[in-house]
Amino acid sequence: MSPSRAAHIVVDLGFGDAGKGTLTDWLVRRHGACLVVRFNGGAQAGHNVVTDDGRHHTFSQFGAGTLIPGVRTHLARPTILHPLAMRVEARYLAERGVPDALDRTTVSEGARVITPFHQAMGRLRELARGPGRHGTCGVGVGETVRDALAHPEDALHAGDLGNPVSLARKARVAQERLRSELADILRAARNHPQAEPELALMDDVDVAERWADAVQSLRPRERVVGDDGLDSQLREGTTVFEGAQGVLLDEWRGFHPHTTWSTCTFDLALELLREQGFDGDIHRLGVLRTYATRHGEGPFPTEEPALTPALPEPHNGAAGWQGGFRVGAFDAVLARHALAACGGVDSLALTHLDRLGARWPVCTAYRAPPMADDVLVRDTAEATRVTALRLGPHRDLAHQERLTHALATCIPLREELDLGAPPDGRADRFVAWVESTLGVRVSVTSHGPAARDKRERGLTARTAPR
Repeated sequence: MSPSRAAHIVVDLGFGDAGKGTLTDWLVRRHGACLVVRFNGGAQAGHNVVTDDGRHHTFSQFGAGTLIPGVRTHLARPTILHPLAMRVEARYLAERGVPDALDRTTVSEGARVITPFHQAMGRLRELARGPGRHGTCGVGVGETVRDALAHPEDALHAGDLGNPVSLARKARVAQERLRSELADILRAARNHPQAEPELALMDDVDVAERWADAVQSLRPRERVVGDDGLDSQLREGTTVFEGAQGVLLDEWRGFHPHTTWSTCTFDLALELLREQGFDGDIHRLGVLRTYATRHGEGPFPTEEPALTPALPEPHNGAAGWQGGFRVGAFDAVLARHALAACGGVDSLALTHLDRLGARWPVCTAYRAPPMADDVLVRDTAEATRVTALRLGPHRDLAHQERLTHALATCIPLREELDLGAPPDGRADRFVAWVESTLGVRVSVTSHGPAARDKRERGLTARTAPR
């Protein structure tokens, strides 16, 4: 099989924000890929790419290879489409010298569609939780998936977008259904200062028609394709499958309820490749930062607020629905758990190596009070020392919730690696430690935001998807 026919699948092994966008951009450039497939998540993505000439864009729905002329994006069936957010993103890309992003994009007819009502109701649901927030990006992905699972016969898909009359009717039905079914949430959120615009939208009888008309600017009849349209594109050469969010946020493997409504492992990409009969080379690339991060709510054992000033985040702020951007020591316990949850990787990519200091905080175990739990793996010689998290049965949310509660009792056993005073050599020493600790080869290192800051250490692939 020619090495030019290959698929690279990029998956974040943390809570997101590890650098999937910049690595997708680099892989496209490095391998001359002509297609980026978004295979999970939706418009809540925030994949930052900085070009060598200094342009920056935070990719939400378009593939992170779009700044490269001619590279196409395909939003596959499992993705969640936000049509008007895509229109806004296309305008931003045009301002950055990419006027044809939409022309280079196709969407599977089976992709589910976010309406203004799903976005508003998702925000109101989070407001109604008060101090018990789960965490949300506020764009309606979770509410859209939730509603589609409960009412599959009424779910909106990309295949509906080309008929504005039918689209408006289905959107109105969704508006009325959500208002009726979630009346308690509407009441609970009504006194919150952020609720007013969302409540007004849920009450507006004209929004559905205006939204359906606005969607037509995307030219959906040109853009939406059948699932069989992916096969011919995969045959053209290298394809990069760009994952969204992170394995530790996975709907089934993340720490419930602080998770996303999407499968964040390699599974959906591999399933798409199997469906298309792809027989080329496949490389599963797991991405980690040199330190741990989390945006918004949820457990974060190694969080160290004191590290935040030393690790400024130019593209991830505290504004918006997600909440604050949190940082902490590199967590080998969570990294090993993510590797197990996604069935392993072919190699790792390590980002933010330019941030390394002479002494670098890491964690390889936790301390937790002894208890008769079934979710923590303890040192046989020292019952309070936790060395791993127990991988439960797939789709067992009760197990995942017990993990969430158990993590709240864990105190990281923080260590400091001596990486040396001179900056030269720190990256190599840290990479060697990661490879030894996790038992996985690091094939790509990133020392800055642009493609020129990447270093390849050997990328290999296997044939035949599993």
